[in-house]
Amino acid sequence: MILHAATALLPDGWAKDVRLRIEAGRIIEVTTGVAGAGHGCLLPAPVNLHSHTFQRAMAGLTEGRTAGQDSFWTWRALMYRFLERLSPEDVEAIAAQAMVEMAEAGFAAVCEFHYLHHPVGGGSYADPAEMSGRIVAAASETGLGLTHLPVIYEQGGVDGRALAGGQLRFGSSPALFAQVLEGAGRALVGMPDAILGVAPHSLRAVSRGTLDRVAGMAPGGPVHIHIAEQVAEVDEVRAAWGARPVEWAVGNLPLDTRWCMIHATQMTPDETAALARTGAVAGLCPITEANLGDGIFDAPGWLAAGGAFGVGSDSNVRIALAEELRLLEYSQRLGRKARAVIADERSTGRRLWEAAAAGGAQAAGRGRGVIAVGEWADLVALDTGDLRLEGMAGDPLLDAFVFAGRDGLVTDLWSAGRHIVQGGRHIACDAVAARFRATMRGLREAL
Repeated sequence: MILHAATALLPDGWAKDVRLRIEAGRIIEVTTGVAGAGHGCLLPAPVNLHSHTFQRAMAGLTEGRTAGQDSFWTWRALMYRFLERLSPEDVEAIAAQAMVEMAEAGFAAVCEFHYLHHPVGGGSYADPAEMSGRIVAAASETGLGLTHLPVIYEQGGVDGRALAGGQLRFGSSPALFAQVLEGAGRALVGMPDAILGVAPHSLRAVSRGTLDRVAGMAPGGPVHIHIAEQVAEVDEVRAAWGARPVEWAVGNLPLDTRWCMIHATQMTPDETAALARTGAVAGLCPITEANLGDGIFDAPGWLAAGGAFGVGSDSNVRIALAEELRLLEYSQRLGRKARAVIADERSTGRRLWEAAAAGGAQAAGRGRGVIAVGEWADLVALDTGDLRLEGMAGDPLLDAFVFAGRDGLVTDLWSAGRHIVQGGRHIACDAVAARFRATMRGLREAL
């Protein structure tokens, strides 16, 4: 396959009249100065580095106030009640719809932090990896790249209390989790760019013994963990283990470039610098973090220490790549009463994009997140003819897309060379949407 672009963002910067040759899903040639009919602008398409796809069905259903002050914890209680309704067929339909929306937003792949393993009330399906198989089926149907991260969830808190209620669908003994992980690996066979990793849910939900072993559970694969999202979480870990979550993780876990630390919104400056120096990626989810009232990530401190980051859609309350980047920068501006906080010699939009592409690829085990020979052909084309991008080129074009754009500016997207968004629409959007509508009608009637 040959692609041409009037401009493309390459590792060394913007280039004109770019020709790409793609074979077996990878870029095998990048040539500049070759004019040809094609796309106005090609960019490396980032990875959505943190998602719970089933939560897409909850979007808009948790915005009323309950008794007292609402928080992440009251939202979580509502989520647990929602779980009592989801069948494997529901999960597959919801995941496919979320993946379609991810592709249309500009994401080429997703790291699915998958903890919904079991039937209502606990136990296991005949195939313990039934639910992982449903996620893999959704990725196969939609063509979105997948890094699958089965989640270890053992306890209800740092004190080791038993799981209860909705948590019973997550929890696994070490032996049962081993079956889930093995089955997930089998389900991924035949998907050439799929990656299997592992995800200890959080310090509060996984025993210290398991944390000591987790890096060896998926040899060479990514390891993701929720860390320091909420003040209450920080207090719980500090009371039980004598250290704040990030402080404890840096001192006790074998953190390196395989690890992705999700959220990390509750860090001291010393913790921020220490975690950045490990090489782990910060997995930021600005829309969800704002929706849940988590707090603001210290982006300047993280970047000053050389930290890598990517963005994810997490709860999938809204799936919008440009908005994740925009909100990341705007939260810094609001917190510091300053503008262009993340910009360096590059504009804000370009630095955000390049960092998110590189960090997301690292977190997914998916290469470098650039348009270069040997990399997966994860590419996104923008509608440079749209009035919001009219006359823009180079960094100003990315700034306009991130800060002044609208939904629908992605015209085409390739995931490992699969051309899954064409003319602004996912190639399976109609069939996927029909199943999603039927699923949502059933769920809402039950609720």
